[in-house]
Amino acid sequence: MILTTTNTIEGFKIIEYKGIVTGTSFEMKTKFSFKVEKSKDITKAVINEAKEHAFQELQDNAKNLNANAVVGISFDIETVNGSYFFVSVVGTAVNVA
Repeated sequence: MILTTTNTIEGFKIIEYKGIVTGTSFEMKTKFSFKVEKSKDITKAVINEAKEHAFQELQDNAKNLNANAVVGISFDIETVNGSYFFVSVVGTAVNVA
């Protein structure tokens, strides 16, 4: 599956718009504190894990619409008290050829 932040994919033509798809994730810093010692590394690990889950959900939702690409992706990361991380990913599921 092709994922891009742009509205087009060079060398491909969008042949069908399937709809807007989303992916969300919520992670807590304490979940990772036993794996990583440095505070900076913990935050990075938490954000990366949350992003991976959100992008996987986005792809799964696009596949459910029989799409082979997602264009115009944007994502947002929110944190609460530096311990809770929310990631939201949104894009348009399409078929390209």
